[in-house]
Amino acid sequence: MPNSLLILWPVGALAALTFVMLAGILVTRIGAVRRREVSPRDFALGESKRVPARLTQISRNYASLLELPVLFYVICLLMIVTKTVSDVQLVLAWLFVAFRVVHTIIHVTINHILFRLFAFGSSVTVLVVMWVLFFVRLGSQ
Repeated sequence: MPNSLLILWPVGALAALTFVMLAGILVTRIGAVRRREVSPRDFALGESKRVPARLTQISRNYASLLELPVLFYVICLLMIVTKTVSDVQLVLAWLFVAFRVVHTIIHVTINHILFRLFAFGSSVTVLVVMWVLFFVRLGSQ
C-alpha cells in the first residue's frame, strides 16, 4: 500500500488544470472586450448570445471541471481518511486526471464530439471503479 498522501498529487494536478482553465477564461474575455467583440455587460449574467463560441467553449470546460471532479476530490479525501488508498486507486486517480486533461484539450481545440465523449466516458468509468473499489475495500475491513 502506498503512502496515502500520494493520492494528493493527482488531486493537485486536477486542481491545477482547473486553475489553468480559469486563467484561460480571464485572458480570452479580456481579449474579446479589448478587441470590442463583446462588452463587459455581455458577461453580467453569465454569457450573452453575443459572446463568441470560443469563449463559451472555454467557460463550459471550466464549468465541467467543477462538476464531475467534485466526486473525484471526495473519493480521494475519503480514501485518505479511511486509510484505504491502494496502488490500484493511485493509478486510477492518475488515469482519471489524464482523461480529464485529454477531455479539456479536445474541448478547447478541435471539439470533436465523439473524441470528447470517449474521454469523458472514460473518466466517468474510472471514477465509478474508484468508488466501487473504495466501498469493496471499506466493507472488507
